[in-house]
Amino acid sequence: MKNTLVRTDFNFPGQTNVYHGKVRDVYSIGDDLLVMIATDRISAFDVVLPQGIPYKGQVLNQIAAKFLDATADIVPNWKLDTPDPMVTVGLRCEQYKVEMVIRGYLTGSAWREYKAGARTLCGVPLPEGMKENEKFPTPIITPTTKEDVGHDENISKEEIIAQGLVSKEEYEQLEKYTYALFQRGTEMAAQKNLILVDTKYEFGKKEGKIYLIDEIHTPDSSRYFYADTYQELFDKGEEQRQLSKEFVRKWLMDNGFQGKDGQKVPEMTEEYCNSVSERYIELYEKIVGEKFVKAEAADVAVRLEKNINEYLKQRS
Repeated sequence: MKNTLVRTDFNFPGQTNVYHGKVRDVYSIGDDLLVMIATDRISAFDVVLPQGIPYKGQVLNQIAAKFLDATADIVPNWKLDTPDPMVTVGLRCEQYKVEMVIRGYLTGSAWREYKAGARTLCGVPLPEGMKENEKFPTPIITPTTKEDVGHDENISKEEIIAQGLVSKEEYEQLEKYTYALFQRGTEMAAQKNLILVDTKYEFGKKEGKIYLIDEIHTPDSSRYFYADTYQELFDKGEEQRQLSKEFVRKWLMDNGFQGKDGQKVPEMTEEYCNSVSERYIELYEKIVGEKFVKAEAADVAVRLEKNINEYLKQRS
């Protein structure tokens, strides 16, 4: 697709390393800084799909920046500045090798496991007789491993501590932060007629201090339902109106793709990619409560390089 950024290959002053993730490209500057570029790549089932989604990187970066600012009183975070709509510059932290997934409702992969007969998830017991999209009595934390390559795996609190991935004391602090961040996100969503259904948080450590890192409360890391139609649809057993990446996963599953060996990604036409872009922009406008302003996209890479270089020059 034209006007999408799906790969970067920059060389910034003081650059010591670059990491190309599924969606983000992270440039290390010196020992202390990270330049994180939210590209227009999109992934599902741990597979990067072949086409980019226009303005997706800008949507993710700007939502994450707003929520990082709105939760800085709960836990310090890595963000220092956003020199471009698709870029966040922040502190380099040592990343914990777990992702803190928190769920307020039984949906998505948790529902698929429950439907198949599971009554525990990551060591957390689940009540009998629950229905799809039903609210849990209290939110549950279902962590996963954080893998550099391949699939992240479900893991229990006990396994995390036993394997030494995180100490007991630090893990309990991560739990407290996770519950508090989810509560704040829930309150902010409610103000916009949305329900924050589930999400994930990543944390790191710098000089003995825990920081919230990466993105938060974006459609790539979170699921939202519309609050005004939730109960009626739930009572009828119908699908929820939702704003998340789940609609992409559903489209892939409906077209025979779940990331398994031998499966082929269905054709992503320009029309389909633009429709996904519109859904991302819709979420931005709903959750942020502001009109989305599309950044200049004639040559995204040139714009990014210029803005990042100017920022780094000012810092030096």
